[in-house]
Amino acid sequence: MLSSPRNDARTLYILNVNKKRNITMKEWHKLSITEAASLLATDVEQGLGDKEVTARLARYGQNKLRKGKRVSALAIFVSQFKSLVIWVLIGAAAVSAALGETVDGIAIIAIVILNAVIGFIQEYRAEKAAAALARLTAPHCRVVRDGHSAVVAATEIVPGDILMLEGGDLVAADARLIQVSVLRINEAPLTGESQAVGKFTDGLPSEAPLAERKNMVFLGTSVTGGTGRALVVNTGMETELGHIAKLLDAAESGETPLQRHLDRVARMLLWACFGIVALIFSLGLLRGTGPFELFLSSVSLAVAAIPEGLPAVVTVALALGVQRMVRRHALVRRMASVETLGRVQVICTDKTGTLTMGEMTARKLITAENLYRVTGEGYATEGAFFSGNMESLTSKSPELLALLRTSAACNDAELTLVDDRPVVVGDPTEGALLVAAAKGGITRAVIEAEMPRLAAVPFDSDRKRMTLIRRQENHPWAFVKGAPEVILSRCTLIRTDRGVRELTESDRIRLFHANTLLANDALRVLAVAERPLDGFSFEEGMVVSDTTIEQELTLLGLVGLQDPPRSEAKEAVAKCKRAGIKTVMITGDHPDTARAIGHELGILGKGDQVLVGAELDHLDDEATKERVVQVSVYARVTAEHKLRIVRAWKAQGVVVAMTGDGVNDAPAIKEASIGIAMGITGTEVTKEAADIIITDDNFASIVAAVEEGRGIYDNIAKTLAYLLSGNTGELIVMLSAVLLGWPMPLLPLHLLWINLVTDGLPALALATDPIDPGVLNRPPRRSQEALFNRDFLKLTLFTGLLTAGVTLGVFAYELYINNSLEQARDAAFTALVIAELLRAFGARSEQRTLWQIGLFSNMRLFMVVAVSFALQLTIHHVPMLQTLFQIEPVSLNQCAAWIGVGFIPLIVLELRKVIRRLRAKKD
Repeated sequence: MLSSPRNDARTLYILNVNKKRNITMKEWHKLSITEAASLLATDVEQGLGDKEVTARLARYGQNKLRKGKRVSALAIFVSQFKSLVIWVLIGAAAVSAALGETVDGIAIIAIVILNAVIGFIQEYRAEKAAAALARLTAPHCRVVRDGHSAVVAATEIVPGDILMLEGGDLVAADARLIQVSVLRINEAPLTGESQAVGKFTDGLPSEAPLAERKNMVFLGTSVTGGTGRALVVNTGMETELGHIAKLLDAAESGETPLQRHLDRVARMLLWACFGIVALIFSLGLLRGTGPFELFLSSVSLAVAAIPEGLPAVVTVALALGVQRMVRRHALVRRMASVETLGRVQVICTDKTGTLTMGEMTARKLITAENLYRVTGEGYATEGAFFSGNMESLTSKSPELLALLRTSAACNDAELTLVDDRPVVVGDPTEGALLVAAAKGGITRAVIEAEMPRLAAVPFDSDRKRMTLIRRQENHPWAFVKGAPEVILSRCTLIRTDRGVRELTESDRIRLFHANTLLANDALRVLAVAERPLDGFSFEEGMVVSDTTIEQELTLLGLVGLQDPPRSEAKEAVAKCKRAGIKTVMITGDHPDTARAIGHELGILGKGDQVLVGAELDHLDDEATKERVVQVSVYARVTAEHKLRIVRAWKAQGVVVAMTGDGVNDAPAIKEASIGIAMGITGTEVTKEAADIIITDDNFASIVAAVEEGRGIYDNIAKTLAYLLSGNTGELIVMLSAVLLGWPMPLLPLHLLWINLVTDGLPALALATDPIDPGVLNRPPRRSQEALFNRDFLKLTLFTGLLTAGVTLGVFAYELYINNSLEQARDAAFTALVIAELLRAFGARSEQRTLWQIGLFSNMRLFMVVAVSFALQLTIHHVPMLQTLFQIEPVSLNQCAAWIGVGFIPLIVLELRKVIRRLRAKKD
């Protein structure tokens, strides 16, 4: 070990500051302990002094990451007014008020405010929920300073400090290990590696990837077992997590497709308004109408062309979809992102904890005579053992019982319940062995009671094994586990159901072959053995260095462990395929593990490739853009790699979702078209970067959210078509009257009533329509695909002409046959309202007819139409309302006739669906 005199430390530090600048944060692993300590002018035995700490703290700053600004409540509320549609409506309200139509103006502003309040409440609640999900981290750590151990605030750590690490600690900074004793680190938040990583102190090649730098520990990771000391080399924003934070700042997701489409609607409405004003003004001038009168009438008509209920309908559709998604374990932080989910073409997903349980599990056991398949998921102790198709009980299989008992006896982990959820304290691999034993009725408590612990021979990466010595029937007994090749070489006997016999050469060959098969399936394999230790004596709690006790062992069997795929993940991946969505698995795990899981889940198909992060480093952005289409699984990747993958997909014009839980996922989550974080294991920074949080960390919930997103898009599209078709019909009615020199068929209050009540309320009910069961059986819409395509515009115009034709027909009949303008306006008003209300039933689907969907399958819509029907008829028979709407009382015969006429658009549109379906069958 290097020992620098205290009075030379400051001088050495100053001389080496410039050298340190030339060592990037990725190169400390290649230095020896002496070189690293010299560069940082640190005595690794004594640590830094208080004065030196103060000086370095002033130079490097506090050991903390810069946090993005929390979104304030005011900022969330103001963001509700960013849409161009909202400003078009505000302009319409201002014009209405200026023209003396105060009721119109107030109604429009009320809708705008209601829309903002609904959006604000939803997003503010989500922000609060996301904050509540964030896990708290310990703010202190142990260091060596002036030769003594001290507990200090993690923010006060500086380069050159000596960290003291033990089980349960969170690592407070990036550090080079200088001393280890069976040290194992959980690096999943940073690298995605599902297993705890054993650490050592030797130097490594400079090209070693992050996940293989076993002589380093990193900020944000945790110690699962063992002890160690480490020399701090980087703090704060200079750590690996700090580097990720910088990537996160640079990531930008951009507008959602829905926002782009609504802005396009607003621009279209603006141009339509300008066009209406110009057309009517020009026609009026040609006829000699006064300019001021022309201006008033043309602007009034332009305002009437705007569907005032559109923002509220979209907001309600999103808000209701958000509530449904909460029930399906998806918490939405930004409402506009819900619709984006429905357009997703690629889902880039983390493996550990999302596609898999995130909990190591014993999946296969091999004994002298049997291969056992273990059922059950994760750390849950429910499960069974099957040999072939027959369940095996430990009470009837002595060899299985012995294997499970030793797995629990040679174990330092603890299995506890936290919030009724089983949690392993300690090494995940040992936790998996405890769970397997519990499935066979063997608990750690029983082991400790029946076989008290005496001594241990600790595991280390050179020995590749560990031994615990316990007292069994008043005799010391060794329980051993480790790498199969190491344990098998030390075994002379093997246990069977009939007792113990000699381990033959054919047994060794068969077991080595079984080990190879399990490893090829990406299972981590451990061998388990035991032996009596008659003639040895041990003191309780001692650490044994005499390894002769690990000779002449009795082999009990092999255990194949894996972080298993979730039971529902395979079906979820299959659903994605049927929906035209490509699933891409991105993990920090070993390529063999990634490949095996990819095959098991159906992610890897014919022609699909597995790409390792090191290979990605050799591809430029253009080559990456071409390659991503062929790759379905990525292994050993970093945060930068994930960001590049997402950007490559976006460069192809694809709507890409990125899911993950670790800090290394956050930049790609923020960059993706839709970012999805895990709610249970996800870090705070990952949740803040995400649009949606999955509260059960399950890939199947992501697919359910996509289904909801598609349903929401369908509802918004059908609602928008319904509203614009209605406004088109009104506009044609009014324009036709101007062109023909007729009196106005509808008064301004009539138009407002139609837009807000008889169009707006059914539109809100349409927004709640149940999701089409086959929504995931069709390909996703491309992000560039316009909502207002040719088919949409043709249908909107056709529907508008139908409605206008019916309205103008009854208006002309009453005006010229019965010679009554008041009666003609009554007829036009009521016929148009009835036509719009009935058309709402047909607007539920472009393909399926009303009798296929069912009249009562959306009871909200049925009730809204029924109530609106009653309101419309009430207007004609309540004197106060007659005066307000300037209409006359009508007979029941007249009402029946106008209702009959109102059915015409619905009947024609339903017949159109039937004809189109018949044509499609012929084709």
